[in-house]
Amino acid sequence: MLTKGDDYPIHQTPLPVAYSGTDRNFYDRYFFNGYSSDGKLFFAAALGVYPNINIMDASFCVIIDGVQHNIHASRVLHMERMDISVGPITITIVEPLQKLQVSVQDNDYDIRAELLFQGRIKPIEEPRFIFRQGPRTHMDYTRLTQNGTWSGWIEVKGSRVEISDHQFWGTRDRSWGVRPIGIQDPQPVVPEKPVQFYWLWAPLNFDDCVTFYAENANADGSAWVRGASYLELENGEQQDASSEKALLSYKSGTRHAKSATLTMNFEKKGDVQIVLEPQFNFYMQGLGYLNFEWGHGHYKGESAIGYDAFTLEDVNEADLSFWHVQAFCKARMTGPKIGEKEGVGILEQLIIGPHNPSGFKDFMDTAP
Repeated sequence: MLTKGDDYPIHQTPLPVAYSGTDRNFYDRYFFNGYSSDGKLFFAAALGVYPNINIMDASFCVIIDGVQHNIHASRVLHMERMDISVGPITITIVEPLQKLQVSVQDNDYDIRAELLFQGRIKPIEEPRFIFRQGPRTHMDYTRLTQNGTWSGWIEVKGSRVEISDHQFWGTRDRSWGVRPIGIQDPQPVVPEKPVQFYWLWAPLNFDDCVTFYAENANADGSAWVRGASYLELENGEQQDASSEKALLSYKSGTRHAKSATLTMNFEKKGDVQIVLEPQFNFYMQGLGYLNFEWGHGHYKGESAIGYDAFTLEDVNEADLSFWHVQAFCKARMTGPKIGEKEGVGILEQLIIGPHNPSGFKDFMDTAP
């Protein structure tokens, strides 16, 4: 089947671009977040393409006045991957690797938006994510990450907020490859092992630089992905850490950070320490993660749109569907060669199952 994409030099197989190889769990995904420097407004968007199950879905979320509003949309892909829109949500690539537009058109839930992301710095390619369960490849994907500014507006229930690129920072990522989507395989790898996943991600914005930290770790604390980068805005130079680690202190009764310290070493910047102070959590279920109704790649019919909202202070963080979070953080970076810098960003966390360094021994035990 020929599609619009076949006129672009983007083929990855000797087939038309509608075909992404043979792995049923292949996906292609956009993610965005944005926030005011004071954290009074936070928004996020995502759009996923699942070529081999012929589905595309998207979400748009906004936190304002302590309430998280979530719009969900899903449709049948019909093998056309160049139409990057689902229901009211559209992604437009204005300038590749630099400018992208997120639009939320009129809908029954009175949430609209026109938002332009512009990179503050070039995207980075994160370490390759490969995770196997016995002989089976559970994850194998590549991701680019880019910090930037936002301009435009968001309208929630008739109230419009203007977004200025001098006041709103954020992060986008693009990932593609293989990870579990849709209905899971009913026949797991044997012998079965306890479910375990430890994930931290911290893209941070400062006035003259941006930093990134990512970690996936096993139950014993050994990392199967870990990396950190420092990029200067003035010259665009990227420095990758020669060593890096994260230390979290947890809120009682949760697996969410009360505070976090990132320690990194760079050839030119020397030792760098970043202390993160979480202010509130954005709950990733709004974008389909651990969402048992609007999960990624679930078939919802030819076209479907949904909405839900919740007050942040009322969230039961013992509920597994609220475990995956991005905490909006104040960040303080120090080091002998850089002095002290103040910034903001997010600390994404998803910690399920045992993690010995954190003191978690079972699937759902929490911090004392």
